[in-house]
Amino acid sequence: MMTSARSTDSGLVGPGELDRYPYAEAPGPDRVGAPAWEGADPELGRVGRRAAGSRGRGLHGQLVQQLGQMIVSGDLGADRPLVPEEIGQRFEVSRTVVRESLRVLEAKGLVSARPNVGTRVRPVSDWNLLDPDIIEWRAFGPQRDDQRRELSELRWTIEPLAARLAAGHGREDVQQRLSDMVEIMGHAMGQGDAMTFSRADAEFHSMLIQIAGNRMLEHLSGIVSAALQVSGGPVTGCDRPNETSLAHHVRIVDALATGDGGAAEAAMRQLLTVHPEVERVVPAPREH
Repeated sequence: MMTSARSTDSGLVGPGELDRYPYAEAPGPDRVGAPAWEGADPELGRVGRRAAGSRGRGLHGQLVQQLGQMIVSGDLGADRPLVPEEIGQRFEVSRTVVRESLRVLEAKGLVSARPNVGTRVRPVSDWNLLDPDIIEWRAFGPQRDDQRRELSELRWTIEPLAARLAAGHGREDVQQRLSDMVEIMGHAMGQGDAMTFSRADAEFHSMLIQIAGNRMLEHLSGIVSAALQVSGGPVTGCDRPNETSLAHHVRIVDALATGDGGAAEAAMRQLLTVHPEVERVVPAPREH
């Protein structure tokens, strides 16, 4: 499921930008060795043509996913050259698909393209670590433990504050929607439906941030959504729904209804510590 903050599908090449990524880059004496494509999917082109409709991303999105994962995992290290011609041949995709994909990766800070230098992988310090795609790729790669810890710490900073602020900005229709989400979570828990519980919980947390009345916090709601998805559920334990986490959700809704920001903040802090992130088992990467 794509979040509103995801930019993978919007990387269309604008007029006059096709030649930004040199297609055939001649090897030079100072060139770092060509990328090792072992582990990459050699069937990307053929598989993509069959599955693009059901996956909803097409060849462009699949190539962004493949290259992004390889960069974040370290298979394509910093300063490694990415030759569009080699990429096109390896994955059996067109020049346009390669260039669009590299443009998206550049927007995420993963690669840079410069005249007479070509396209190279950038160091981790240049990556946009708040990009939902990069969050996902890190969560399923060698940096998984660091990513999960950092996401947990970020949520601990963002969501209690959002809960406090939301207590002063709640509208009746939003209050009702939050209550509906808690009701859905309770019903799903009774049915043993962890997927429905997770979806309702994700909407609950995203909506809470969006009604906090702070546009900068609202911008971070996509990051929280990404955190919920890549961890297999929210920090409250979507993968293990229980009465305790549900009760904390109810306390938050009650505090918002009475305008008690302090109580809402306290309930959120308790909610975020029901199941520490370190206890979770991260599932396989989600389908796109």
